Amino acid sequence: MSNTQNISLPLSFSLIQKLKDYKQLIKLNLSLMVVFGSVVGYLIVPGIAFSISKILWLFIGGLLVTGAANACNEVFEIETDNIMNRTSTRPLPAKRMSILEALSFAFVALIAGCFIMYWQFNLLSTLLSVLSFAIYVMLYTPLKRMSSICVFVGAIPGALPVLIGWVAGANSITYAGLALFIIQFLWQFPHFWAIAWIGNDEYEKAGLKMLPNADKQSRFTALQCVLYTVALLAMSVLPKFTGISNWIAVALIAAAGIWFLYNAIIFYKSNTKEDARKLMFASFLYLPIVYIALLIDKV
Repeated sequence: MSNTQNISLPLSFSLIQKLKDYKQLIKLNLSLMVVFGSVVGYLIVPGIAFSISKILWLFIGGLLVTGAANACNEVFEIETDNIMNRTSTRPLPAKRMSILEALSFAFVALIAGCFIMYWQFNLLSTLLSVLSFAIYVMLYTPLKRMSSICVFVGAIPGALPVLIGWVAGANSITYAGLALFIIQFLWQFPHFWAIAWIGNDEYEKAGLKMLPNADKQSRFTALQCVLYTVALLAMSVLPKFTGISNWIAVALIAAAGIWFLYNAIIFYKSNTKEDARKLMFASFLYLPIVYIALLIDKV
């Protein structure tokens, strides 16, 4: 094998590892789910013209802003990430990436993402993107060490992307856009608490306060999951009343909500990790069903 080939192999490995590190830094799977919600919010705006280029720009802009927020989150949580098994292999705690590199990436990604949102869409969607970034990085991230109220605060930037997508298309905040925001806001509580209940031992070890009650035997967290899924089910009619869906879509959303609630009730009755995991998977199914129902109605 030639010297050139010997050199190229380590370089290729290094590049692949660097790409994997950035995938972890921006939490790619989570970011893609967030951006998907934003694209759906844009597409269901009444009268919006279907444009591949606009969808791609929204996807890129949203991914950059979300990636910047996640990168900053990982910078501020190096110590806690290093304690938890699930996160200790991320590039910053594992020392495969410097803080300067991560912050430089976050700065460039945020500026580029906001520029795209302003250039391709409008000022309001850009301002909401900045607001989402600021709440996630400056409020939610530090609050995780202080109080479980962080989940409520974090649900705001978690629900803003679908509203940002709506505003990108409508250039205004309307009742329909707020309906989308409310549904995604309420969805996050049972979704996140099911995940946090399963991994709470790790969160507690790292000093993160993610559950409304750290005593997993009290069933208080499970009860909260039931209450929020009840509220979510009641909100199934909002898309119809705000003019962005028909009754068929409402029926699909309600059916998904009933299944979600059923799993929350089972979790409350058993208070076991197995049923918490089932609730988590039910939450993963719920939101795509809502989005698909709204998109089908649009088509």
